[in-house]
Parts: sequence; structure tokens; C-alpha cells
Amino acid sequence: MAPKGKVYRGSVKEFPGFDASQDAEALYNAMKGFGSDKEAILDLITSRNNKQRVEICQAYKSQYGKDLIADLKYELTGKFERLIVSLMRPPPYSDAKEIKDAIAGVGTDEKCLIEILASRTNQEIHDLVAAYKDAYERDLEADIVGDTSGHFKKMLVVLLQGAREEDDVVSEDLVEQDAKDLLEAGELKWGTDEAQFIYILGRRSKQHLRLVFDEYLKISGKPIERSIRGELSGDFEKLMLAVVKCIRSTAEYFAERLYKAMKGMGTRDNTLIRIMVSRSEIDMLDIREVFRTKYEKSLYNMIKEDTSGEYKKALLKLCGGDDDAAGEFFPEAAQVAYRMWELSAVAKVELRGTVQPTGSFNDDGDAQVLRKAMKGLGTDEGAIIEVLTQRSNAQRQQILKAYKAHYGRDLMADLKSELSGSLAKLILGLMLTPAQYDAKQLRKAVEGAGTDESVLIEIMATRNNQEIKAINEAYQEAYSKQLEDDLSSDTSGHFKRILVSLALGNRDEGPENLTQAHEDAKVVAETLKLADVSSNDSSDSLETRFLSILCTRSYPHLRRVFQEFIKLTNHDVEHAIRKRMSGDVRDAFLAIVRSVKNKPAFFADKLYKSMKGAGTDERTLTRIMISRSEIDLFNIRGEFMDLFDKSLHRMIEKDTSGDYRTALLALCGGED
Repeated sequence: MAPKGKVYRGSVKEFPGFDASQDAEALYNAMKGFGSDKEAILDLITSRNNKQRVEICQAYKSQYGKDLIADLKYELTGKFERLIVSLMRPPPYSDAKEIKDAIAGVGTDEKCLIEILASRTNQEIHDLVAAYKDAYERDLEADIVGDTSGHFKKMLVVLLQGAREEDDVVSEDLVEQDAKDLLEAGELKWGTDEAQFIYILGRRSKQHLRLVFDEYLKISGKPIERSIRGELSGDFEKLMLAVVKCIRSTAEYFAERLYKAMKGMGTRDNTLIRIMVSRSEIDMLDIREVFRTKYEKSLYNMIKEDTSGEYKKALLKLCGGDDDAAGEFFPEAAQVAYRMWELSAVAKVELRGTVQPTGSFNDDGDAQVLRKAMKGLGTDEGAIIEVLTQRSNAQRQQILKAYKAHYGRDLMADLKSELSGSLAKLILGLMLTPAQYDAKQLRKAVEGAGTDESVLIEIMATRNNQEIKAINEAYQEAYSKQLEDDLSSDTSGHFKRILVSLALGNRDEGPENLTQAHEDAKVVAETLKLADVSSNDSSDSLETRFLSILCTRSYPHLRRVFQEFIKLTNHDVEHAIRKRMSGDVRDAFLAIVRSVKNKPAFFADKLYKSMKGAGTDERTLTRIMISRSEIDLFNIRGEFMDLFDKSLHRMIEKDTSGDYRTALLALCGGED
């Protein structure tokens, strides 16, 4: 059960009216004769906690002179057998068996070692070491040292000591020093001082390290995870990332492990079994909450879709319930969301593009290279790509003028006649100014039959006041029409009001106002029907104020509003909008909220969705790569890696082809 003063968060509880002898008899009857009653076995074993199962094993031995685990192994088969047998072992012995299997024979299951040793408490580590010695008459540390190497081995040995500090009293000076030491050991050092990472991440308390990670973000402008990915490698990198994830939230770490075990083709059943068994009496309810919030589906439903037979039934019993039925946000997830908004508010991130002005720029020389590439039979696409993807937009504008002056020709027209398909769209887009390019994308989105609302949302919800004003001017110049008029005539209702408000480019640019933020949070809560307080405002009035808050308040102020909203409602605003709104209005407000939280992450997500699955959304891919290349594409690359565990460069390489791919990779600016 839960330690004194703590709420029990396991899914498997002590069975009331428990009788070990009676259960032992029921299991004996389920297995005697021809065949076995698997339903009876799974119902009984999954509804008893581990302490009661151990007592059943003892009673079975006393009554029948037989080993219950041996009988279960004989009667059951496959994944179902592995799951049931794992449940019968005490947790330290179950961990010991997992580690023994991970290092036995040829090869090592490093992922299993990482999962267990990065996530267990000091006491759980001590119990594991003792159980391993008892079960196999071997020293666990000696076996791990013999089977691993390098810094990976050193960190595993540190974790095996079970000596992490447990004092909740934190020294601010030591927090600052540790953050500084980690920065100097990695980002600011030629090479990496791995020993410093091992010492700090292997020994300091969880509470202390959470504050260290916050401080590290403040002084470096990037999360510790990104530095670890850049400075460390191989199994050592994976181990340190697992340690950081468990420090931040053990429940989130296991939710991610479970999701990865079931997503895509095939199921990693060993991982699924190990986590469902080991966390069923610790934090399965927290894991379920985080899983549902992070992946927008319940753990229960994912298990249901991904497994079958008695194995599925047993896993679902351990899961303990379907969170999709509840339809509400969870306190654990609300706390995680609050921390994310807090970090968003304090992080001082330097935005960096991947395309910089060329130092030894010669506009006339570039114009000559481009003319030569398009003269005569055939076109040298490689030369065009090399010049235009490596020049800033301002330099490309100079090349346009130099080309006209030198040859009396329109470079844009020549490029249009010589190039085709996706490459032509990309290169021609690069030749426009950012405002001209955005104006053209907006015009395409509203002209003709149908409206591309996703383009309208992406551009209008993410551009700053200065960019919006420049877009308005470019739109008027190119199409002799007001952007606001076209948006008004092509959209309707609240969606139109949102776009028109954003098109004014009147967002405040000042700091947060705490008093106002609290009042704004109340309006947001009342509009989303999450407030405990009643308002005299009509529904229309509330919606107008809600729209005004999201479309005109400054980003620093909105970050504070969304923190106050969580305090007021125990919900995250992004989750609440997703659940309580629909259609284009929902998508527009979500885009604003996600831009306020982390604009590079918003674009990273859009890029990922443009390439995942069958087919590629080249319009979105091209649009974002062009529009962000000189603003924050470097940051987007980092967020892409953090969110999806793969590099943007690799995904473009895999998902596109030919000269179009070459040009995109040049804009991407490198492999992470």
C-alpha cells in the first residue's frame, strides 16, 4: 500500500476477505485434469496484490507439495505465461530476473538495464541487489561491470549504489553551481567532461535536479535533454536521457515507454509486460493520466487495440480502467502543464535561422552563375540550389536587381521557365520577400473554390505585429485588395472574427500584468465552462472577451494567464480548448496557444505531420522551410529532435527526392 501520508496510486489493490488457502485450492482446481481454466487463473491472480500472491504460493506449497510458479509455467504458454509468472514474483525478484535475462547469453538488452536502473528508488535498488544475490548467488554489480563498458558502465554502477540524495531541502547556491558545472562540462567545453554529468545526475536528489534543469534552461537557452543529445552518444546518452526523464516525471517516462512499445507494427511485449507488472502497485494511475493527456487516447484502449486473448484481458485488469470514459483532465497532468508554462515564461531562447548572409557576397557574380546555369540546353539545378539556398533573403533581392541590370531579364521569369514541380515552388518562394511570400500563400488560401483554413491559421496565428503589417502592405500591392476584406468575405462567424483581429497586427508587446492575468484567466475559464464562479456576462460577451484576450494580449502576459488558468481550473488551456471547441475556431485558438508556449515546437509538429505516414504534404513542408529558414529553423530542428527522437534532416532525406530534397536539406542546414 502507499507510504504513510501518501495517496495510493497503484491500479491493483489488496483483495478484501483474502484467504490464501482458498485461492491456492482455486488455482489447483483450475490447472488439474486435461487443459486449464485460464480465465479463472487470470481473474484470481490479477485481482490480488503481490503480497497476497506470495502468500498463495506458500499455501499452495503447503497444501499440495508443489511449486505454484512451476505449475503455472507448465500449464500456460507464450506472452500470457510470461505475464502471469512475472506477477507471482516479489518486485525485487522480478527486477532481478529481468536484469539476469538482459545480460545472459550473447548480447545485452541495454534498454532493459536502462529502464530498471534509471527509474528505481534507493530502497528498490537495494532490494534488487539483495534479490539478485539470493536468486543467482552472484554479485549484480560484478555481472553488470563484466557485461558493459565505458561511461555507460560507470553510470550504471553509480545507480546500483542506490545512494541518490533524498533530502528535500535544496540549496539555491548549489543549484546554480551544478547548472553551471553541467554547462561547462558540455556545451562550453572542447569535448565533454562525462564524469561531471555522472556525478551530478547520479547523486543529487530529484527535487534538487528539477531546479538544476530549470536553471540550466535559463542560462543556456536550451533544455538539458538537448545538450545531452548533442554532447553524449550511444547507450550512455540513452541512459542519461532516461535518468533526466525519470527525475522530471517517472510516470511520464513510463507512459512514453508504453506508447513506444505498442505504436507501429508489432508490439514489444517484454517491455509492455515488465512495465505493467512493475508499476501496477506503484503509479499506474499516474501513468494512465499522463498517457491519456500526452497521446490523446487511453492506455486501456491502446492495449485493447494492440493485444489479444487472455494476455489482453490480464493486461487490461492490471491497467485498471479506461480513462477515455471519464473525459476529464487529471491533476497529475495539470501539474506537468503548469511546469511547462512556467518554463516557457522563464526560458530565454535565442532564435536562430539556418540561412545566414554570405560573408563574401557578390551579387553580380551570383547573377552570372545563375544565368550560366539556365543558358543553352538543359538547366544546372545544382548550381541554382547552391547559390539561392545559401544567400539571405536580402541578398537574393540584390541578385534580382543585378540580374536585371546585367542581362535586361527578369530572373523570376527565367527561373519559372527553367524549373518545374516542387523545386520550382521552393526556389521561386525563396526569391520573394517574407511578406510577399506570406501574402501569396494567403491569397492562394482564399481564392477559388474552397478555403485552405490551415494555411490562414498557420500564418495569421504565428506572425508578430511587424510581420503582419508587412504582409498587409505586400497583399495590397500585389492584389490591389485589403487582406482584411478577403479574409472577411471568405470566412464566417467566430473564425472570421479571429482572423480579422489577428490581421490588425495590434497585439500588445508589453510585459505581464499579474492582476489582469488573473481576471483574464477567469474569462477564459468561464468561456470554456470550467469556472466555479458565475458571471453576469452573456455568452456572446464572454466569447468576445475570450477572443480579444487570445488575439491581442502579449505573449508574456498570456503565459501568465494560462498559468493562472491552471490554478483556477486544474486544466491546461490547450487541452480544454481541444475538448470543448471544434472546427476552425478550435484550430485557430490552439495555434495561438501553442505559439505562445513554444513557437518552434509548433512548427516542428507541423513539419512532422507533413511527412509522417503515406505521402508528403509538400505545400506545408515547402512553406515552413522557406518562412522559418532565417527566423528559427535551427530551433525548430532542436524541438523536432526532442519531440520525435529523429532529426528533421533525416526525415526530409527519407521522405523527399531529387533536387527538391537537395534544396530542402540545404535550407535545413545540417544533421542534428
